[in-house]
Amino acid sequence: MNRLGIILAVLFIAALLVMGLSLGLGSVALSPGDVWAVVTGGGEPLQRALILELRLPRTLAAFATGGLLAVAGALMQVLLRNPLADPYVLGISGGAAVGALLSMLAGLATVLVSGAAFAGALLSTLLVFGLAHGTGSWTPVRLLLTGVVVAAGWGALISFLLAVSPGAQLPGMLYWLMGDLSHASHPGPALIVLLLAVLLAWPLGRSLNVLARGSLQAAALGVSVRPLEWTVYLLAAALTASAVTLAGTVGFVGLIVPHMLRLVLGNDQRIILPAAALAGGILLTLADTLARTVIAPQQLPVGVITAMLGVPVFLYLLHRSR
Repeated sequence: MNRLGIILAVLFIAALLVMGLSLGLGSVALSPGDVWAVVTGGGEPLQRALILELRLPRTLAAFATGGLLAVAGALMQVLLRNPLADPYVLGISGGAAVGALLSMLAGLATVLVSGAAFAGALLSTLLVFGLAHGTGSWTPVRLLLTGVVVAAGWGALISFLLAVSPGAQLPGMLYWLMGDLSHASHPGPALIVLLLAVLLAWPLGRSLNVLARGSLQAAALGVSVRPLEWTVYLLAAALTASAVTLAGTVGFVGLIVPHMLRLVLGNDQRIILPAAALAGGILLTLADTLARTVIAPQQLPVGVITAMLGVPVFLYLLHRSR
């Protein structure tokens, strides 16, 4: 078995163990035997309802969201050639948040809120890409600056919506903005998007390794730079939009996971991208498990946990790199 196979096998086993831990922990703790009995088709009716209807969808949603954000972060850092780039740097989450908050104000159902969030993310993607492109070609710096400005505009609009919202709707809106998986009951589409994205991005790994060294060097080595950049940008945008639609704004996953993997595995994107899908899922599943259990039966937004974990880890990485 080659190095990639060993790494993915270890991460896959770790993902299964973390998912099993997530299914067993909560306001009502279940033993590993109880979890295994339910997973294999047995178990008591109450345990089956608790795991299959409540915990399993949320666990899969957490894994999918973490994988989506980690892969999107790895792609954004290559595209912008900036190790501090993350999935939210181009204002995609801001557009999704505005769409979701407007639908909440209108009293729409949860499914329509998710659809509005995805529409807002898509609108933000098209807006940033159109403004950055202008009448000529865009550069990573121009794309980054455009995204920062658009994100600031979305942030101002979000503040306005929160200021004029009825008090009864504010808690749900704030929870969504902080990252909330309590209503993520349909993780299937996000898992499919994650799998398709990894299958599409992995063959591009060799070209991405060259692109990370600069567009001029990549062009000199025969890489079609502009089509590759467009592909990476649209793919990262789709991943971020899917994650934000499912769980709201969850920070630091797309920033921290690629950094940690590079420290351990090197900078080969053919290894980083599939490993990020698994490692990001593991990290967010653990964070969501903590969010459900720290003050059980009450729950914390998962974005709070990722921020509390991500800030010290990121500061350590900055100190180590210095």
